[in-house]
Amino acid sequence: QVQLVESGGGLVQAGGSLRLSCAASGSFFSINAMGWYRQAPGKQRELVAAITSGGGTNYADSVKGRFTISRDNAKNTVYLQMNSLKPEDTAVYYCNFNVKQYTLRLYDYWGQGTQVTVSS
Repeated sequence: QVQLVESGGGLVQAGGSLRLSCAASGSFFSINAMGWYRQAPGKQRELVAAITSGGGTNYADSVKGRFTISRDNAKNTVYLQMNSLKPEDTAVYYCNFNVKQYTLRLYDYWGQGTQVTVSS
């Protein structure tokens, strides 16, 4: 079983910054892609940013140039540095890990979600 624990959300004024973290614990063979998603009230969950095991990154157009995703493989942790935050970034942010188990099967795991609120 794999557990993901998120931290770093909170309330910030527009233009401010926050850094989210998500760490995996438990038993697994390896972690492939890691990603951050968000869901605002009344909206569908959307991909914010993703990073492959090789370090390749992908961002939603709405956050390009403002958010940076990174990973520390030794700590099984992914980060999301969010700068120049806007009120429309307000949402619950979820991390997602694509994990390879010792059976070599792949599974997706989700964090519990952390609230990010940006005031205008």
